[in-house]
Amino acid sequence: MTDLERILTLWHELEAASADFVLATVVEVQGSSYRKPGALMLLAPDGRRAGTVSGGCLEAQVAQRAWWLTAEGPTVQRYSTVEEDGELPYGSGCGGVVFLLLERRRTANPFLIELEQAFNQRLPLAIATILEGPDLARRAFASAPSSIQGELQELAIHAFRHCASIDRVISVEGVELRAWANFRPARPGLCIFGAGDDAQPLLHLARELGWFVTIADGRSNLVTRERFPLADALHLLALGDPTTVSPVFANLRPQDAAVIMTHSFQQDAYILSTLLTLDTPIAYIGVLGPQRRTRELLAESARLLHPTSASAADTQIDRWLARLHAPMGLDLGAESPATIALSVISEIQKTLTESTALPLREVRARSATLVTPG
Repeated sequence: MTDLERILTLWHELEAASADFVLATVVEVQGSSYRKPGALMLLAPDGRRAGTVSGGCLEAQVAQRAWWLTAEGPTVQRYSTVEEDGELPYGSGCGGVVFLLLERRRTANPFLIELEQAFNQRLPLAIATILEGPDLARRAFASAPSSIQGELQELAIHAFRHCASIDRVISVEGVELRAWANFRPARPGLCIFGAGDDAQPLLHLARELGWFVTIADGRSNLVTRERFPLADALHLLALGDPTTVSPVFANLRPQDAAVIMTHSFQQDAYILSTLLTLDTPIAYIGVLGPQRRTRELLAESARLLHPTSASAADTQIDRWLARLHAPMGLDLGAESPATIALSVISEIQKTLTESTALPLREVRARSATLVTPG
């Protein structure tokens, strides 16, 4: 369960009790910090909290002061994790400065409502927030392109269209104020085609990341809630063409990943042929097993799609293979179901974020080399 899911759970409990709360949002970081802008923490009046705004060195300090700091309304506060600043009770930190927007239920509720809707509907969202002046914590939202006017709304739309967070000075009723637009990408989905035991650790890791996870298989004795209690959706596929009986393919979105691991050649071929011909391609398609088997699956998929044209089928196999992650996963020395799942999840994360998957010390060393004067 992600921080956001924990926050939303606690928020619903507090709303049911009509209890006030404090929401802390990281709006700026100077130097090094464990959490980045957009990180959230919810504080309940009974001491409970959900989410984090640091690696553990600030949470207690924020909770101790948040209630009286917000007694008159929202506020932006500076918290240092620099050891020399002497602000940390344990004398250690990440070496940076974190600025938090602290606010109560009145201004935070509309924000949390939008966050929950975007999370549940798996949609991207941009939130533009004023960070100073009498309109502090006033927000505008963009979850789709819009022509609505107003500088704050335009800032949210700009962040949404560019898929990037933006810090800018805007004019509000003739007064220039600092505003920040936080872009939050759509919640990824993972469709696991295969309900064997090896799908279970994959499901656990994906749900820990907050992904929407679907289990789909043609074996009714395996596709059960008892075996996959954490799955967001379960789908029983027919032994024939799954597109005629299941909405699972129609529900896939561009930011989603699919892995094929039913261990049934015929079923894998049908699934693969369907995934390769989706109207909107998805971000990742992975196939378990050696590449030799994947080539055989592609040959069967081509036969299914082009039953009367062997030449057309042959020309597509190499092109299709280039789109696949086969065999799927990164080279992590994986042997057990759990380590294989880690390998696969790591490659999907790398693909979704367009990252290098290099050790961070190598990435940092390369960055340092680029900025060092020659």
